[in-house]
Amino acid sequence: MKFPDFVALLAVATLPGVVSTLGAQEWAVYGGGPESIRYSSLTQINRANVQRLQAAWTFDASDGTVGTELEVNPIVVHGVLYATTASLNVVALNAATGELVWRFDPYSGRHVRGGGGRIRGVAYWGDGQDQRIFVGVQQFLYALDAKTGRPIGTFGRGGRIDMRDDLRPGEKLMISLGTPGIVYKDLLILGSRTAESLPTPPGDVRAYDVRTGALRWTFHTVPRPGELGYETWPKDAWTYTGAANNWTGMSLDVQRGLVFVPTGSAADDYYGANRVGDDLYGDALIALKAETGERVWHFQFVRHDIWDRDLPAPANLVSLRRDGRQIDAVAQITKSGHVFVFERETGKPLFPIQYRKYPPSDVEGEVAADSQPLPLVPEPFARQRVTEDMLTDRTPEAHRAALERFRAVRSGGQFVPASLQGTIVFPGLDGGGEWGGAAFDPATSVLYVNANEMAWIVSLVQRPPPAATMSGQELYATHCASCHGADRKGTPPAFPSLRDLTDRLTTPEIHAVLSDGSGRMPGFARLGSEALSAIQRYILTGEEAQTGVATKGDSPIDQKYRVQYTKFLDPDGYPALQPPWGTLSAIDLNTGKYRWKIPLGEYRELAAQGMTNTGCENYGGPVVTAGGLLFIGATNYDGKFRAFDKATGALLWETTLPAPGNATPATYAVNGRQFVVIAASSGKSRAQQVPASYVAFALPVGQ
Repeated sequence: MKFPDFVALLAVATLPGVVSTLGAQEWAVYGGGPESIRYSSLTQINRANVQRLQAAWTFDASDGTVGTELEVNPIVVHGVLYATTASLNVVALNAATGELVWRFDPYSGRHVRGGGGRIRGVAYWGDGQDQRIFVGVQQFLYALDAKTGRPIGTFGRGGRIDMRDDLRPGEKLMISLGTPGIVYKDLLILGSRTAESLPTPPGDVRAYDVRTGALRWTFHTVPRPGELGYETWPKDAWTYTGAANNWTGMSLDVQRGLVFVPTGSAADDYYGANRVGDDLYGDALIALKAETGERVWHFQFVRHDIWDRDLPAPANLVSLRRDGRQIDAVAQITKSGHVFVFERETGKPLFPIQYRKYPPSDVEGEVAADSQPLPLVPEPFARQRVTEDMLTDRTPEAHRAALERFRAVRSGGQFVPASLQGTIVFPGLDGGGEWGGAAFDPATSVLYVNANEMAWIVSLVQRPPPAATMSGQELYATHCASCHGADRKGTPPAFPSLRDLTDRLTTPEIHAVLSDGSGRMPGFARLGSEALSAIQRYILTGEEAQTGVATKGDSPIDQKYRVQYTKFLDPDGYPALQPPWGTLSAIDLNTGKYRWKIPLGEYRELAAQGMTNTGCENYGGPVVTAGGLLFIGATNYDGKFRAFDKATGALLWETTLPAPGNATPATYAVNGRQFVVIAASSGKSRAQQVPASYVAFALPVGQ
């Protein structure tokens, strides 16, 4: 596409805040549209011809790196695809050819390398000739001219705002975006990605003026005095606690002017002694007036969350039939493997919900909630409790090791509190349902959701008592080892290895991340520069360094216990349970019954040995089309991109990507030709690390 043609496309008139006038031809919003149902009415690619699908173009999104994660759901507006790269450059591509139109590098001229954090997409807004792309890079939100990729100088300061501003009086703590915001009229509504332990800022939901960057409204997810929910926290919690944030993205009912905001747990994720109470609005779905941020209704899925049971994906705005009438509803999947369905305007449950009693915590200072809500219908889309008869029988040695580990920890099912002994969380810390979300077919009222069936073991460990001085190793053990391991090897991909860190980051970048935090990791500036230097030296060299400074004593942030967690695996690194280890389900929301359920994915090396169809860990969601198809990549260990018959679950087509498609695909049409595009990256793979890319598929020309 020549540049004048590109400009002409973007000159197509649009109403303020309306994403597109081209409808089904586009994929103009993260998740496919404001309803977040990942559905397309395109039918050119269908059951009859999908087996002829072939690669149409590929774009290298690696920025010269390998082993990175690219989890982006691209958007397509007026024939142009907008996405981010491995190091958080923003690119505009000709959606028909993959040809680069422009690139924006937020790190250009800053003498640092890119790649800090992760963003799963961008947002678009247009009003006539004024066309904008919004992207979050670390703590900054940028507004870019969609025609050129240049920052719009009248937005914020020089084209960006600092999202740390206006969160809470006091220190500016690190936040970023996990997913792009959602546009309503002339507002960009944002959540945030915060650290999972303290200190971290609160997860305020905020709306900004798309033209100026001015803050228009704020909803406090950690309520302040006088606000609804304040009584569910300690009285001063709003001054020191944080998170309860929306990192998953939102959905929007444009006609009603309602934005639906799913939130995560409050910090710390696994030990809540300094936030005793139900902790509203943590782990809640909140319906807000998009114009003002005023609460309309809410439902809290987990009271006083101490399992990291964040709501993992935007709610799906669906329509279903009940007693002969059509009902506009909202469906929310969970990490625990459940689907909750509510009436959209009132929050009334459309399937019965039961509050079940659970045991108290036996850990000092912890006060677990006495009951939690679970839906009776639909049945869970993931198994709910690990028992001895579920342990792996892949080999006798694997079974013996799994049995020995299982008998040393607790396994009581959902909502059994963490313990010093170790407690199995199943489905694991990554679900069940995850950030890829579910797809919904409005023609049939069927919801499609992929899930992990991995178990994790969570333990609480007593923090060492304050001492006059601490070595780098002791500081690392206290503040870092719970995620990155005592051996600094981490548990990739969730918690990366810190070995050979200078191969990926410069020394100043490492120090900056230790101080300010990044993504789910909190900053440790409060420890002081000497302590940070000692930690950094230990991470990079394994050598000791005394800080010579006193550690902090009791405070509302410092707590007696910290968390350690690991996947429940056999000695060869495979899940310690019998398959399936990953699934794909089709649920009829009219009845709550399952249409079908199948394993999703496999391990290449096990398949070569004859152990096929096991399912495997998967990240990224499905897309459903009027052509009768369900497209999904997601699977970590086989690198496949698949198309299933949406009615039966039968596999109709598959191909092997350059790397796993740990992202949600997008489908669109340009010049009468339908494409399906997916991001491929090897950050979660067991195989050779390769450059990240976007790969688009289409039928051969003329077919």
